[in-house]
Amino acid sequence: NGGNVSSSDEFEAQPISPNKLQPARAFAGSYAGEHVAGTEFVIGALFVSWGVGAGDILVGLLLGNLLAVLTWGLLTAPIATETRLTLYAYLEKIAGKGTIKLYSVVNGILFSVLAGAMITVSASAVRILLDIPPQVDWFPSDFRFVLVALFVGAVVVFMAVKGFKKLAAFAEVCAPWMILMFIIGALFLLPALIESTPGITSISSFSDFYTIANESIWLKTSSEVGFWHVAAFAWVANLAMHGGMGDMTLLRFARYSRYGFFSALGMFIGHYMAWICAGIMGAGAAIMLGTAITNLDPGAVAYQALGTCGIIAVIIAGWTTSNPTIYRAGLAFSSLNPKWSREKSTIVVGVVTTIIACFPFVFSQLLGFVGIMGLMMAPVGAVIVAEHWLFPKLGLTRYWSQYKGNNTNWAAIITWLTALVLSYVLEQSGVLHLFFLLIPIWIYSTVLYCLLSIVMGAKKSFPEATIAEAVESNRRLEEKKFLESLSRESIKVSKKTSSSLVTLASFVAIASLVTCLGIGVMAYYDNGDSALHAPLLMATIIYFVTATYVYLTNTNAETDDAPIAEAQASDK
Repeated sequence: NGGNVSSSDEFEAQPISPNKLQPARAFAGSYAGEHVAGTEFVIGALFVSWGVGAGDILVGLLLGNLLAVLTWGLLTAPIATETRLTLYAYLEKIAGKGTIKLYSVVNGILFSVLAGAMITVSASAVRILLDIPPQVDWFPSDFRFVLVALFVGAVVVFMAVKGFKKLAAFAEVCAPWMILMFIIGALFLLPALIESTPGITSISSFSDFYTIANESIWLKTSSEVGFWHVAAFAWVANLAMHGGMGDMTLLRFARYSRYGFFSALGMFIGHYMAWICAGIMGAGAAIMLGTAITNLDPGAVAYQALGTCGIIAVIIAGWTTSNPTIYRAGLAFSSLNPKWSREKSTIVVGVVTTIIACFPFVFSQLLGFVGIMGLMMAPVGAVIVAEHWLFPKLGLTRYWSQYKGNNTNWAAIITWLTALVLSYVLEQSGVLHLFFLLIPIWIYSTVLYCLLSIVMGAKKSFPEATIAEAVESNRRLEEKKFLESLSRESIKVSKKTSSSLVTLASFVAIASLVTCLGIGVMAYYDNGDSALHAPLLMATIIYFVTATYVYLTNTNAETDDAPIAEAQASDK
């Protein structure tokens, strides 16, 4: 299995072989599809309620997402492609099995809460069908919402236990449609925003859009939150994956470290475009319903924008995030005891997660939680970067704790725990906002880990280290030769012969997506006419029937990207 979060029996402890390395398109597709999910509906709308100006949002998100892409491309991908190990295999090599157990508990809890938030997001769409009012307080105000959350949770947990890998891969079918729904939802509600903006009758230039954005969407009402908060949040939103090194599991399959820059597709389609479109939808829905955006949940916003398609979009968006997240949490906890099966652990995690999902605060407080989650993983990333790159430059021995026969690297544990305490003190005392803690905590963790390692034995020389480094150098040399031979050869691509029915279904699926977009454009020019929701639903149904047929037909044959799907299935 390509990246289970557990002991060395359950994940690949050895570097993957060169013939498993994947081409660029696998990573482009992975990142483009992965970052348009349930969180986007929530975060985009929460930005509106922050009281941050339009300029702060539009430029702040550009900078923050650029920093995230640079972290993936310059830190995570190079370490992943040099070691060819999962995060968990490499962390065990550096910090020992004892550290992995603690890491798994923390990871498991964090992923349980995140999965709970996404089940709540899906439940916010289902509750519309039962005419239950929006649930936006810390606790549910309608018992029927609890029943809905329990039902949605039960379905998600069943999927996570039974058929996760195929279902996770099915998210690829959902991704193009989901991306379009954010754009189309914004097109449906822009007329309401134009109408509510004095002096604007249409959008004929960026200046018109910016006026609407400043006066009707992102109203500057807060003096405490601004450009740097937005930029910092966009950077730390996926910190567990880039700075925390979680995406080593995926990127170890990359032929070259530059493939880490494909994360730009996820950041600028998902975390830029989708957040902005969700903000437009949230502000537009609030105007049309005559209420504050803080009184609306994702289901209410999407239903106002897209009708029944909005309900489908929110359910799918929540599901595609919660399903793999519960799976990952289950793997984390199953690593604590080899006797626990992954299925049993997933069921227990699922029950806890579903109970969490009954409390709407998990999505209303999502901005803060995502920041905390990333910062809890950041010191681990700092330890890995220090050991991998700084130790050779400082004359220290990499993997010294392993060579000393330690089960736990106490330098790593002390660094991690004290960094968490320092984060808490700095944030609670008001010295630094939560989103600004990354750089000081990273520097602190790096310096402390290097000093503690020197004191605890990293300066010693170990005969095993010399042998291991020689073996590793040979492995990298062989891999380099393999990649050079690939680039020299004219790679013959075997063209699969598709049946005429599959070809027809492909054309119909693409045509239905184009039709969806066309309906969105018509809605914009027709004052967001809700009568267009019905043809949008028809085009959506046609897309899912045809695209699923094509997908199921094609997955019967083996594809080049199988290891990528497996890495995502076990660690995304």
